[in-house]
Amino acid sequence: QVQLVESGGGLVQPGGSLRLSCEVSGFTAEYHAIAWFRQAPGKEREGISCISFTDGGTYTSDSLKGRFTISRDNDKTTVYLQLIRLKYEDTAVYYCAADRSGGVYCNDRYHYLRPLDELKYDWWGKGTQVTVSS
Repeated sequence: QVQLVESGGGLVQPGGSLRLSCEVSGFTAEYHAIAWFRQAPGKEREGISCISFTDGGTYTSDSLKGRFTISRDNDKTTVYLQLIRLKYEDTAVYYCAADRSGGVYCNDRYHYLRPLDELKYDWWGKGTQVTVSS
């Protein structure tokens, strides 16, 4: 059974930072991608960034590049999302998700293959709330 567990969310002031964690367990992650998404109240889910478990390649949404950075630990069991210069509009539930088929290419060269299409991801965590408020 695959499990993805997010943590690290909380209340932060505008301009502040957070680091979210996604713990991955229950399957061999050598050929999967892990992505972060978010969903704000009343809005559709939005793809943020993904990382390949084979070569560590990453892809980040243009609108969030420069403020949000994805990474993983060496044993590939935890994926992080560093958030900086947070804004009120970053308030959302943040989810991580895993690609089972290996069909997601986390690399700017393959942006046309839509690596942050949520339909490409098979397993999802329950999310962690990030609230940006003064």
